[in-house]
Amino acid sequence: MSTIQTNTDLKEIYTRSDHYHNSFLLDPNDEALLNAEKTREEEGLMPIAVSPAMGKFLNLIVKSISAKRVLEIGTLAGYSTICLARGLPKDGTGKLISLELEEKNAEISRKNIDKAGLSSIAQVIVGPAIESLKTLKPDPPFDLTFIDADKESNLEYFIEAKRLLKKGGVIIVDNVVRNGQVSDPSTYTDSRSEGVRRLLKFLKDDKEVECTTIQTVGEKNHDGFLYAYII
Repeated sequence: MSTIQTNTDLKEIYTRSDHYHNSFLLDPNDEALLNAEKTREEEGLMPIAVSPAMGKFLNLIVKSISAKRVLEIGTLAGYSTICLARGLPKDGTGKLISLELEEKNAEISRKNIDKAGLSSIAQVIVGPAIESLKTLKPDPPFDLTFIDADKESNLEYFIEAKRLLKKGGVIIVDNVVRNGQVSDPSTYTDSRSEGVRRLLKFLKDDKEVECTTIQTVGEKNHDGFLYAYII
């Protein structure tokens, strides 16, 4: 006889599994990341930063593609910013630009980035991301973009990010599954889910990229990210 598990049961399993694997593979005493999460909580920012496992994944992607120029859309308290920046070359030739709407968030993230010893290579720009993107003219272009901001603007962010990336560059868009809600448009018509759908519909006919969505489960529950390669 099969056992029907509730969403609460599944959440506990996902979280337990994340914590178990992380206990072997991640540093539980990473002061910079612990500080970023602590200050986020103390300052009352939403608990929407990437998970430790996702943060490490982003770090490894930067290293794996030998990225030197990274663009991040959505900074919050700087957790993912630190993970991304740490993957850049150790000789200081790398550069990360993170775009953040809220001045308060930017202030907090800058302090956390500085405490992590990364302020010389990581810059936070304040303002509406779509406006900031249009002012950027990187030379050479970016190697990687991580999009984790308001989901309603996913498509606009993606189009601008693609313009700013080199051929062979990578774009990662977070939170594109949303507990499976994105795949049920007849039930879930909220603006965030619709923002993801707009991006997917655009990508269906975009011949300049190759993409896939990877579903994830863990302490952030059931979600996923889109991985795009610029042809």
